[in-house]
Amino acid sequence: MHLRRIGLKDLSFIKLWMADKTISALYQQWTRDSSDDGIVNLIKSSIADTSELHLIIASHDDECMGIVSLFNIENGSAELAIYVKPKARHKGYAWFGMEEITKKAFNELGLESVYWCVSRENSRAVRFYDKHNYNEIHDVPQIVLKRHSGTKNLKWYSIFKDDELSLPERVCGCKVIQIKTIPTADAGELSFFEGTKEIPFSIKRIYYISKVPEGVRRGFHAHKELKQLLFCPYGRIQLVLENRRGREEIELSDPSIGVIIEECTWREMLWLQKDSVLCVAASDFYDIGDYIRNYDEFKKHIASTTT
Repeated sequence: MHLRRIGLKDLSFIKLWMADKTISALYQQWTRDSSDDGIVNLIKSSIADTSELHLIIASHDDECMGIVSLFNIENGSAELAIYVKPKARHKGYAWFGMEEITKKAFNELGLESVYWCVSRENSRAVRFYDKHNYNEIHDVPQIVLKRHSGTKNLKWYSIFKDDELSLPERVCGCKVIQIKTIPTADAGELSFFEGTKEIPFSIKRIYYISKVPEGVRRGFHAHKELKQLLFCPYGRIQLVLENRRGREEIELSDPSIGVIIEECTWREMLWLQKDSVLCVAASDFYDIGDYIRNYDEFKKHIASTTT
């Protein structure tokens, strides 16, 4: 995945973006003219307009998967909007776009704050922001609110330059841990954990998955009894978990962050970055009989163990 400047080759995608009512209702200054000539003029003018920044969220082979934008860049602040194609949803593109655009806002553009809003009726978008620990705000600057005075039932979010998104304590009931890490000046960091101390089981097996192309999903199984610690010492991997508590996801991109799975949980791993590495510390030796590789069988298994 990567971000690149919007260009004329993205014309067909921009038309799709403008047709989405959840976007057009919020950013009418960009979506008021959806003709080909109108979009071409907008693309050309946006390249030189310092009050806006529009970047395409692209796959490793440069296919356009979405767009992330900063509008009204002024006085140390900006508004954010993001849209991904339906086929690109649940594949990490939206989260990648959010991370990268906020880095650019604070590190390259020198902004102090970024605001954005969604309709409360847009349950998909609300769920995405809430599960990634973006909190609703109520003290939105009047100059920002005024731009959206004609739109009702909005939910507002923001992030400030010095904000650090807090990690969830649990994801789908599985504990998220901070692996002990010792930094050395100008010589990196050393991270470590010990069985029955930092993690609640003895370690009988360690394995890792590497050399996976970007955009590939692995996993698609659960374990009946096995307990595991999953962490990513290099790269970025989206971990999707599902059990009796529901279905949630978390990005593993920090070698000092791990997820402990202690109950029967379906897992899928999406490689967001080429050659990322997933490491697993397991409570027992390999046992083919402990695997559940059929999703329907998994659903029946957790239903039978919770009744």
